[in-house]
Amino acid sequence: MTFFQAMKNPCSAALLSVDPTGSEPLYRQLYGRIRGAITEGVLTPGDRIPSARALAKELGLARGTIAMAYGLLSAEGYIQARGQAGTIVTPGIHMSSATARPLPTQPVEVVTAFGGSHPDDPDMSREIPPFQMGLPALDAFPRKLWARLGARQLRGTQPPDMNYPSLFGLPALRQAIAAYLLVARGISCTTEQVFITSGYRDTMQFIMQTLLTPGDRVWMEDPGYIPTRELLERAGLHPVHVPVDAEGMVVQQGIALASAARAAVVTPAHQSPLSMSLSLPRRLDILNWAAQNGAWVVEDDYDGEYRYASRPLPALTSLDRRGRVLYAGTFSKVMFPGIRLAYLVVPESEVLRFRETRQVFAPGIPSLTQKMVAAFMAEGHFGRHIQRMRKLYAERREATATGLMRVLGGHMQVAPQPGGMHLLLRMREPGSDEMLAARMREHGMYAHALSDWATTTRVEPGLLLSFTNIATQQRAEELGSRIRDLI
Repeated sequence: MTFFQAMKNPCSAALLSVDPTGSEPLYRQLYGRIRGAITEGVLTPGDRIPSARALAKELGLARGTIAMAYGLLSAEGYIQARGQAGTIVTPGIHMSSATARPLPTQPVEVVTAFGGSHPDDPDMSREIPPFQMGLPALDAFPRKLWARLGARQLRGTQPPDMNYPSLFGLPALRQAIAAYLLVARGISCTTEQVFITSGYRDTMQFIMQTLLTPGDRVWMEDPGYIPTRELLERAGLHPVHVPVDAEGMVVQQGIALASAARAAVVTPAHQSPLSMSLSLPRRLDILNWAAQNGAWVVEDDYDGEYRYASRPLPALTSLDRRGRVLYAGTFSKVMFPGIRLAYLVVPESEVLRFRETRQVFAPGIPSLTQKMVAAFMAEGHFGRHIQRMRKLYAERREATATGLMRVLGGHMQVAPQPGGMHLLLRMREPGSDEMLAARMREHGMYAHALSDWATTTRVEPGLLLSFTNIATQQRAEELGSRIRDLI
C-alpha cells in the first residue's frame, strides 16, 4: 500500500492537515501527523512514502518544510531512505502511540536565504550554530568602525534625508558599487544600471517581475541553490534542471533539455554548492545561447571575492557584449546578512523597464543603511575588509579541514574546492547524508545534506559545512568528534 492510498481514508487523511496559523511550526505539525500515522498503524512497516518534492506539491507546502519533518522522522528511526528506491516506513518497527518518542524541544535549524538559517523561534537563542552556512566571520567585522559611521550619519541627518528613500537606491551607494565592480569584478556599468535590493530573494523577484512571465522555462544548476528553485516555482515558472560537472553547468545539456528557455540562473565564480568555476568555453557557450535565443542569464555572484587558489576570476558579466546578463551581488557575504542589502546590475538597454517595475514594486530600503554602506565603500573600508577576510578565510579553511580530517578521516574526505565559504565533506562509507545532517542539527550543529540540493542528478552523499566562524583547528577537532559520535 502506498502513502497516498493509506491517506485516502477520510479518517486518516485528516492526519496530514496542518494549520498555517497555528503556534506550532508547520514541520512539527507534519512530523506529528506522520509519526501518529505510523504508531497508530495507518502506515505500516514497508509502506513507501512520497519524496519531499511530491508531498510538498500535494500539500502546498515548501519543500524545506517537508525535508525537515522527514529528517526528524528518519533520525528517530520511523522512516528509512533507500536511495532511488524511495523512502519507506522502517521495516520491523512495532510501536504504539503510547510509546512514541516526544518531539525534541531544542530549536531546529531551517534553511533560509543563501544557505543561512535561523531557529524556528528566533527569540529562543542567540547562539550561532557551528558550521552555519551563509555567514561571514561575524567576529572579524569592524563593528566599532561601523558604529562610528552610523553615528556620523545620524548626527548629519537633515530634513531631506527623512523623506521617502529612492526607489532605485541611494545614488551615492549605486555609484560606489559601480566603481567597485569595475576594479574588482571587471564590470563596466553606469550608476543608472545599478539597482539596490533587499536581498537575493528581492533581486530574483525583481527580475521575474520585469522580464519573465508564468509558464516560462528557466535553466538552473543541478545540484543547485534550493531557494532559487522555490522562487521560480512560486512564480509559476518551470525550472529546467541542468547537470553540472567539473567545468560547471553543462550548457549543451541545457540546450538539449530546453533550448527555448527564457532564462538561466548560474553561479559562475563558485558553483553553488560544489564550488567549481564555470570554464571559459562554457561561459562563451551560455552567452551565445542567450544572444541567439533572446534569453537572459542571471549571474549570482554570491561569494566571488573569496578565491584561494588564485586571484578572483572576472565576472561572467564582463564578457557580455550583447546585453543579456544580469549581475546579482550581495553584501550579506562580505559584510553581514543582517544588513539585508544587495544589488542588481542590468543591461543598459533594460534600465527603463526595471525602473518602471520598481515604481510599482518597491521594497523601501532605509536610507540610513544605504548611506552607511556608501561611506564604508567610499572611504576604502570595504576593499580593506575583503582583503582581510580573504586572508582570514584561507587560514580558517585550512584549519577547519585539517581539524575535521584528523578526527573524521576514516569516515569522510574534504573535496577540493578553489574558493567559497564552505567545505564539502564526501562520505567514504554508504549512508544517508540527510539523516546525518538531521542528527547534527538535533545536536546543536548546522549542516546541509548535499542530496537535498539535487533534483534529477544523482550525487554522492556529502555534507556542506561553513568554516568561516570556526576560529581554530582545535575547535574543528572538537566538532569533528561530535560528528563522529553521530555517524
